[in-house]
Amino acid sequence: MKTTKLTLIQRIGLETLWLGARVFAVMPYWFKYYVVENLLFVLLYYCLRYRMKVVKTNLRNSFPEKDERELAVIRRRFYYTLAEIFVDTINLADLTPEKGRSLLTVKGLEEQKERVGGRDWIAMTAHFGCWEYCSFWGLYDPTQIVVAVYHPLRSKIVEALYQRLRNGDYATTVSMKESLRFYLRNREKGIDGKNLAMGLIADQNPPRRPDSRWFRFLNQDTIFFDGGEKLALRCQLPVYFVKMERLRRGRYEMSFEQIYDGKEEVAEYEITERYVRMLEAEIRRRPELWMWSHRRWKHKRNAGS
Repeated sequence: MKTTKLTLIQRIGLETLWLGARVFAVMPYWFKYYVVENLLFVLLYYCLRYRMKVVKTNLRNSFPEKDERELAVIRRRFYYTLAEIFVDTINLADLTPEKGRSLLTVKGLEEQKERVGGRDWIAMTAHFGCWEYCSFWGLYDPTQIVVAVYHPLRSKIVEALYQRLRNGDYATTVSMKESLRFYLRNREKGIDGKNLAMGLIADQNPPRRPDSRWFRFLNQDTIFFDGGEKLALRCQLPVYFVKMERLRRGRYEMSFEQIYDGKEEVAEYEITERYVRMLEAEIRRRPELWMWSHRRWKHKRNAGS
């Protein structure tokens, strides 16, 4: 993890935010999730109407079979999810192993550890539910450390705050552009003797390239990052889709579905295609948990491409 260099004023701002996050994180569960979360929902949904036009457009294009009443229900529930994710994230400022295990349970834990068999592996996830919890896998297996691949934020203060929230003995972060070099540099010895689980949030909107591969996703032509597939094929790493089931406010259950075993002969983009289909199925099952406020479909497919 690279440390963000800050000016004195930025450091003061960071420490102020961190202190506020620490104070918030030790507050009672009922206050955080039934008072603050509900207030945030009112602010985002009724007052700010945060990216409401983007959310409406994304939902309407993704579910043309649904009427306005059905879309309105999903939209309202999504803003509750958005408010809750804010609470979930700040809540990480006072994270202990015991607290982490109370926030996230892992279904089929022993079976997953046996399938991985002490190897490095790739966990492909999405902006579905509280994706920050995905790193908690490292709390359940002391022989592995989760490497969360992410896009650095523009604000240096917020970037430094997120690094504090996301890094610990069980997980570390690395920027997307550094991820391949990071893995190749550490794959033999690992980190502190631990094997690596490379966590990729693969549903973000990548830069468009002349050779971008288009997938039909939620009734729209969509491009996806293919870095997970390239890393898996180059290093023969198994790939798993991370499923996040919301149990109640601030509580999730994680499970894994194999995408690629690290050995199978697959066609080009087959691994990414499998990920896309699994993600789409999860979104259709619980649409309110996906991040509809992202401008996911900024790129449009040209005729004949």
